[in-house]
Amino acid sequence: MQIVVIGGTRFIGASLVCQLVAAGHSVTVYHRGEHNAAIPGSVRHVCRPEAAMPVLEFPAELLRPRPDVVVHMIAMGERDAGAAVDFFRGNAGRMVWISSGDVYLAYGRFAGLEPGPVKPGLLREDSPLRSVLYPYRDASKTADDIANIYDKILVEHAAFSCADLPGTVLRLPKVYGPGDNANLATVYAFRSHPQWRWTHGYVENVARAIVLAAISDAAAGRSYNVGEEYTPTITERLAKLPSSALPTNDDPKFSFDQDIAYDTSRIRDELGYRELVPEEDAMRMVATGTAEKANPVPKA
Repeated sequence: MQIVVIGGTRFIGASLVCQLVAAGHSVTVYHRGEHNAAIPGSVRHVCRPEAAMPVLEFPAELLRPRPDVVVHMIAMGERDAGAAVDFFRGNAGRMVWISSGDVYLAYGRFAGLEPGPVKPGLLREDSPLRSVLYPYRDASKTADDIANIYDKILVEHAAFSCADLPGTVLRLPKVYGPGDNANLATVYAFRSHPQWRWTHGYVENVARAIVLAAISDAAAGRSYNVGEEYTPTITERLAKLPSSALPTNDDPKFSFDQDIAYDTSRIRDELGYRELVPEEDAMRMVATGTAEKANPVPKA
């Protein structure tokens, strides 16, 4: 397959590109040229300053050859997602969009954005979404700052807006691994909230989920939660990790009665997703600094 990846030179994107190439696909990456990840030499690079977030312009070079699938790793909000749809509609077979669990109403309750009771249970793809938009807006920043334009709900609206560009949405968990969140602060910092649950995903496993969404025609028109099959409590995680001196996060704006825990059965049932590395093992490897020595890349 001919696959274009928008923003694929670091962390999840770099893992995604490596896995796509290993599986025999032809990959073009559209980026600024500012990160030099260890990605295969066969990858075609289209480097432009316009590839900085928010990405509003796309060169015609990305359409030669015509992409079977476009994976947009860095769509931030309404305007840049709309620009991508306008450019690729009719010019690509499908488009895969990276979203987040912060679209859910449960996240709004957790973050103090929306009033109301705790939403119990696991978050499924049809769980209610936030009604309050722009969850990270900051009046101290400029109007065009990413924090003030970011909303993955608006990205998802664009993803499913165009009949001649079938979309797939992946709602990612908190991703960890060499290169980002490698100190597992998103676990250790919440040790004073022992029963809280927040779905995580090892970077190589998350990249595998994106690969499956990209190469599976059955993914068209679907949304998928990505992450652990079972989300442990903070206590359950810490029992299997070494100790850490990282400070505790007790920000009073957060409501730790509200879990951010996914049901990931849809992507497992429909696309056959399975972890490349068991999440418990991956988290332990990251905590002990051994993860970089054990990053499998499937050949197909």
